[in-house]
Amino acid sequence: MSTTPSRPTPAEREEIARLLPVPADRDRPGRHHQALRDQLLREFRQDTAPAAAPTTAKPRFGARRLTIVAVPLAAGALAVTLATTGGLDPGPGADPKAAVAPGSDQTSQKAAPEATPVAVLLDRIATVAAAKPARAVRDDQYVYVSSTVAWSSQSDADPVMRLDTPHSREVWLSVDGRRPGLLRERGQDIPLADEVDKSGRPVTPVGNPAPTLNGPTYRYLESLPTDPDVLLKKIYDETRGQGPGPDQEAFVTIGDLLREQLAPPKVSAALYKAAAGIPGVTVVGDAVDAAGRHGVAVARVHDGERTEWIFDRNTLEFLGERGVMVEDKPWAKSGQITATTAVLSRGVTDKTGEAPGRTG
Repeated sequence: MSTTPSRPTPAEREEIARLLPVPADRDRPGRHHQALRDQLLREFRQDTAPAAAPTTAKPRFGARRLTIVAVPLAAGALAVTLATTGGLDPGPGADPKAAVAPGSDQTSQKAAPEATPVAVLLDRIATVAAAKPARAVRDDQYVYVSSTVAWSSQSDADPVMRLDTPHSREVWLSVDGRRPGLLRERGQDIPLADEVDKSGRPVTPVGNPAPTLNGPTYRYLESLPTDPDVLLKKIYDETRGQGPGPDQEAFVTIGDLLREQLAPPKVSAALYKAAAGIPGVTVVGDAVDAAGRHGVAVARVHDGERTEWIFDRNTLEFLGERGVMVEDKPWAKSGQITATTAVLSRGVTDKTGEAPGRTG
């Protein structure tokens, strides 16, 4: 598969130029999500729920992993003004199906992405990410991310998806995985360790001894290939047989690498360019994160639910993620928000429990 955009025709160049003008400085169903939650718990060998009666609540995609990660984007002067025509979502109040692009796990073929608005947008996001200076990070430090989140859950007694109240979430992740991390959410401090005792305290000093795409460390992200084609092949190969289908699983995997982590600039850029090679990815002209910030989104629809990665229109910085139903289902109605997040700050700190002096 290739992720190198083909050369646009004159008509395509004119359309792209209209959608993306010159920069300003230059003039899921419940049982599936229960399985994902079980996978999360197995990865860290500890349960985040209070020691109470078992629950059948099934968190949606946002609760997929404790070590959900995020790739930083540098603030830049690229301004993006996306017209609400063609394949773009007309915005709030319009038909949510309008943003659905052709292609699905069942029918699409892997092919080189054309110079479509989403390919151009992702290329610009990648350019901004690659331009950010690489930071010096020590093995004994922690990646810190602060966010606002709200996810949906279901139960056998109530199969309808119910969106949680937005709340604060902070996470500290060991840079090299050799020390326990920390999740602070809903007034609880939850160790992120390879093994914990009944009281929740780590019994070993290891936080993430075997990092993977689904549970990376900063050092693991440093090791990823920076060639988009090679990286996308790795993602498809290592997630084969997981999730609802190869294309959706690849999109979700990259999305998980956008929320709570830091990565070297070249790796960040490669991830965005790789996403352009996934069939069915499109652009939503207006999306809102959990903090109420509007932006442009890169999105994909699966099983009636659209997952959106939201970016600031001016800086192209990653803001957060949102899930929106675009079809009526027994568990949700079209237009219903199924998940929402907003990254508020991130950086590197010397110990868990403290915020860094500066953010990424």
